[in-house]
Amino acid sequence: MPSAHVDTFAQRHLPPPEQQPVYRFELPELQFPAQLNCATELLDRHVAEGRGERVCLRAPGLSWSYRELQDKANRIAQVLVHDLGLVPGQRVLLRGPNNPMLAACWFGVIKAGGIAVATMPLLRAKELGAIIDIGQISHALCDAALADELLQAQAAHPMLQAVRCFHDTTSAGLEAAMAAQSGDWTNVDTAADDTCLLGFTSGTTGVPKATMHFHRDVMAICACWPPHVLRPTPDDVFIGSPPLAFTFGLGGLLLFPMAVGASAVLLEKASPPQLLQGILDFGATVVFTAPTSYRALAMHGEQLRGGTLRKCVSAGEALPAATRALWQEATGLTLIDGIGATELLHIFISADEAHARAGATGVAVPGYRAEVVDEHDQPAPTGQVGRLRVQGPTGCRYLNDKRQAAYVKGGWNYTGDAYWQDADGYFHYHARTDDMIISSGYNIAAPEVEDALLAHPAVAECAVIGVPDEERGQIVEAHVVLRPGHVPNDATRKMLQDFVKTTVAPYKYPRSVVFADALPRTQSGKLQRFRLKQA
Repeated sequence: MPSAHVDTFAQRHLPPPEQQPVYRFELPELQFPAQLNCATELLDRHVAEGRGERVCLRAPGLSWSYRELQDKANRIAQVLVHDLGLVPGQRVLLRGPNNPMLAACWFGVIKAGGIAVATMPLLRAKELGAIIDIGQISHALCDAALADELLQAQAAHPMLQAVRCFHDTTSAGLEAAMAAQSGDWTNVDTAADDTCLLGFTSGTTGVPKATMHFHRDVMAICACWPPHVLRPTPDDVFIGSPPLAFTFGLGGLLLFPMAVGASAVLLEKASPPQLLQGILDFGATVVFTAPTSYRALAMHGEQLRGGTLRKCVSAGEALPAATRALWQEATGLTLIDGIGATELLHIFISADEAHARAGATGVAVPGYRAEVVDEHDQPAPTGQVGRLRVQGPTGCRYLNDKRQAAYVKGGWNYTGDAYWQDADGYFHYHARTDDMIISSGYNIAAPEVEDALLAHPAVAECAVIGVPDEERGQIVEAHVVLRPGHVPNDATRKMLQDFVKTTVAPYKYPRSVVFADALPRTQSGKLQRFRLKQA
């Protein structure tokens, strides 16, 4: 069917069909109509079918029903279109911590036929500017508490024309504009293959890539992993730590609960102590977080054992067998492990509690196929480490990015993970195949941290690698050659760490700084990171 997009930027910048993966729709529930707006399916359907008074979103001191969320999203769509001039297909940057208004903004964008571009709350102006440029973003909805960095980015990137802040009590705020609208809105009748979100992920070069996902993709991930592995019910209460800007968080804390008419708790801050308190305060039954958080929560297992919690999902980084065992012993609950990717939107290999195995991620989720292949792209023998490749109803579509050819080959998505398969078909994680550092579930590109360090006048050269860490999976380690006149001591180390925190998102700073006289290089001058890793 024809696209509903008036602004055809996304359509024009899709990879050509021959560079896209094969899409698989064998499951009956993956037979989508030609016209599909995922906001209609996830939100409006519940109201239309008589479930509008069910609780949808919760937060400290706040509870919204499906009907209330629909009304707010409708008004936001009206503000975007009537006040800010949004046309279907334009991109809207969303910035805020996990809270109900951010979720309402997401649905408002989708209802208006726009493309939602959720961003990490910790990003700085420089990083936001790169996203604005790549996505050619014209509109933004931002939590007033996080407006400063966005306004700095807007000043440097005039493509971003309209910024409206929520949680702003003045007449210029989004809420005031919403109050002037009727709430009577008809969703744009988008095509199933119209892009509805851009998920940004940093590559190994530190230059962000925008992954393009359709309305049908959003509904596909709701039809595959949740009903076959998680098996949620309408009475479940979801909670977790990943930001909605992570597709892990978007699925686990918004899409999956709403697909079954359940409720979700959105916490602006979800460190392990805050997450624990949230589980207890709201009677949460399903939790999504990273292995690092589970290790910390396990220390309070006596407060969770025998409580409301019944489903615990781990993703974002590899789950150590020791963490799985620790959680089981502390709480009596079995972790549901899974691997997903921003490129494929959500989890494609997993196992439910009854079929979980220590050290294994699981098997291919129904709707997906996965293989481990050797250097010749042939299936690797049982037990041999190789590259993981995947096919399913979702797949990688980078926005106007030459790195598409490296991720998709021969119709398969090559995830950049090294795995091996046992005799029963279970996939076991080995490592990343590139220089991406995964620390506490965050993807950190080594060159980006290097660029931040090199901006400091004390740094002559540097190289950044990921080193194993029991608590975080990996930590960022910087090997630094200082300029003359600077002393390699703890004070200098802290100075550099603090400098990085002010330049890029704080979670990217090097927790370990090693001072060196020189860095290993080839005769041609190319940095040999592998020698640092070996050391």
